[in-house]
Amino acid sequence: MPLRFLRGLIPGLVLAVLPAISSAAVFVGVSVNIAPPALPVYVQPPCPEPGYIWTPGYWAWDDGAYYWVPGTWIEPPEVGLLWTPGWWGWDDGAYLWHAGYWGPHVGFYGGVNYGYGYDGAGFDGGYWRGRTFFYNRAVVHVGPTFVTNVYSRPAVYRGGYAHVSFNGGPGGVVAHASRAQIMAGHEHHVAFTSLQQRQQRMAFADRSLRADYNHGRPPIAATARPAVFRGSNTFAARAAGGRYTPQHDGASMRSDRPPGATGQPRGNSERSQQRFQQQHAEQQRAQQQRFQQRSEQEARQQRFQQRSEQRAQQQRAEQQRFQPRSGQQHAEQQRFQQPHFQQRSEARPGFRPQGGGGRAAPRPQQHGGDRHPPENRGHNR
Repeated sequence: MPLRFLRGLIPGLVLAVLPAISSAAVFVGVSVNIAPPALPVYVQPPCPEPGYIWTPGYWAWDDGAYYWVPGTWIEPPEVGLLWTPGWWGWDDGAYLWHAGYWGPHVGFYGGVNYGYGYDGAGFDGGYWRGRTFFYNRAVVHVGPTFVTNVYSRPAVYRGGYAHVSFNGGPGGVVAHASRAQIMAGHEHHVAFTSLQQRQQRMAFADRSLRADYNHGRPPIAATARPAVFRGSNTFAARAAGGRYTPQHDGASMRSDRPPGATGQPRGNSERSQQRFQQQHAEQQRAQQQRFQQRSEQEARQQRFQQRSEQRAQQQRAEQQRFQPRSGQQHAEQQRFQQPHFQQRSEARPGFRPQGGGGRAAPRPQQHGGDRHPPENRGHNR
């Protein structure tokens, strides 16, 4: 049992040593040198079933280009959860992607106006009451099938950043997280569902959804159900949200941002090259230090496990040696105590061995019923 406990405790200690990753923290997945295109203009499909929540479309990046992931209605992973859309944000010369998530409250999504309830400052498309989701028919397209779980409350949209798809930087939305959004960002969250991941993979596989192919006007801008890209459930964009700027050569992911990204520094000046090389060298040194620290931790943990197993083996060996030795000592004690007990018994007065043999000790004489000794008889007359 102690060995099993140690084996179960060791992985927990290793996880405790490694840096903790909060499920509510903002996840930066991709870093790109150029801004994403404007959000296209499209019509929202009607909600297919009660309880489904709208997840707006967005520009994703892969294989050296932006591609459009159509918006869709999707069933949340749990009752009571709302969707916080992902967003692009300018930071230190690059556009970083912050992934969306499911949570009890809608958090900060860059102030980007995705429409249909996501005006950049929250969500006006509906709310949960118990296990039922009520839809704001003034904001979202619920269709003719919904009768009881609807209401109407017009939303006020702020102008000035129509169709802008990123926060900060040249021409980006100027917005900061409020206190309530910061608190919502630290709640327990649930990441992409499997259907959302499939929606994104299918969008990446469709070349017509690449921005360099459709020039910011994707032929499939929204779907009524996730991962359904054919038939009447697909809706094309009516127009591009703004002027499309083709991506120039060399525009790619930065290698000094998230690990695994590759690309070239911005600009061709010598100063930019030196800065890029310096940042790249610093990143490599930091990665080597983290790898070395992790290797040392794993080596210490392995030595600790080996010592624990050795101690457990020694304890088992000692127990095995102790058990036969205890039985042998008990037998020797019995053989030693039997003649010693017999000698002590023979030394006691009146001892009569069983089975005959030997002389018995003399018995004391009795004088009938006279209780006085003979020498005292004359004085009692």
